[in-house]
Amino acid sequence: MGKKLIGAIVAILALAAVGAAYFFIQPGPALESPRIVTIKRGERLTVIATSLERAEVVRNELALRIYARLSGAASRLQPGDYRFAGGETMAAVLGHLVRGESIVITVTIPEGSSVRQIGRRLEMARLICDWKFVVAARNSRLPKALGLTPLGVEGYLFPATYRFPPSASADDILAALLERFFAHLNPQVEQRAFDLGLSTRELLTLASIIEKEAKVPTERPLIASVFYNRLRLHMPLQSDPTAQYSFEGVIGPAEQAVHSSSAFNTYDFTGLPPGPIANPGWSAIHAALYPAPANYLYFVARKDGSHVFSRTLKEHDRAIASIRRENLAPPIGGMRGAGQPGFPGSRNISSDRPG
Repeated sequence: MGKKLIGAIVAILALAAVGAAYFFIQPGPALESPRIVTIKRGERLTVIATSLERAEVVRNELALRIYARLSGAASRLQPGDYRFAGGETMAAVLGHLVRGESIVITVTIPEGSSVRQIGRRLEMARLICDWKFVVAARNSRLPKALGLTPLGVEGYLFPATYRFPPSASADDILAALLERFFAHLNPQVEQRAFDLGLSTRELLTLASIIEKEAKVPTERPLIASVFYNRLRLHMPLQSDPTAQYSFEGVIGPAEQAVHSSSAFNTYDFTGLPPGPIANPGWSAIHAALYPAPANYLYFVARKDGSHVFSRTLKEHDRAIASIRRENLAPPIGGMRGAGQPGFPGSRNISSDRPG
């Protein structure tokens, strides 16, 4: 090879190195508005670099690929949604991707939220339309794979604080909530539910009713014992939250709800509803697993949300009268005590409305 040819090659390589160095150190274009770039898990460096160039975050995708490989960043890029304001060097851009400094949206799911209420929270966080989430929670591949259709995943979505990327789909969100629930469903929990004669769905159904009834956390085991006692004696549970719950999402005032016909309305039948009416937290699930050793059959709410528990219908009547005198108004919440054969009385006594 002649000296001239070698010299030409060296000169070309030098120019290429200078050109690449220019792109390496040169800040990216200034942007009028921030750009969001999504990096998917397992995505190839070529695709990532092209996405960044098209979003005008970097000036040249080839230079980015070269820099990523030379710097060792190519194998350490983290998936996520990234926000770029513009004007950053390649080193800075890759630094964000390596450190995983992606955009996250924090959403807190309170204990006792229904699927529809969770959907509204997700929509308020601008993650997904609430109706899309509700449809997915009943009929997407996850409920089907878990054998939870047609009722869906109501009750199985664990209340907690979650962090999602803006591009999260309904299935992504459901998977995160379901994963957190099944992490709590350990062999000890399953064995205890089996000992109580409850399936997982029945356990969550009972826990969801306890969750909606209990305003004072320490009362959950006592409320659980009332429902267990009623189930054992074939008394209707007569829980207002079940009467107010609608699978279709139409919830009216409590006064109207108790007179409505619904498969979830425990004023209409004995036993548990067909499924959970909300997504209970761990404390309510634990109360359903370990109810207090008590023989109460009734409870009525005080104005502060705590309850007076009674063993007989006569005691329950006295508790209602006492609370009404204290408040000078009907107490809120609670349950109606239905007289059953073998029990004092044969009429329904309302704890939250005039009987």
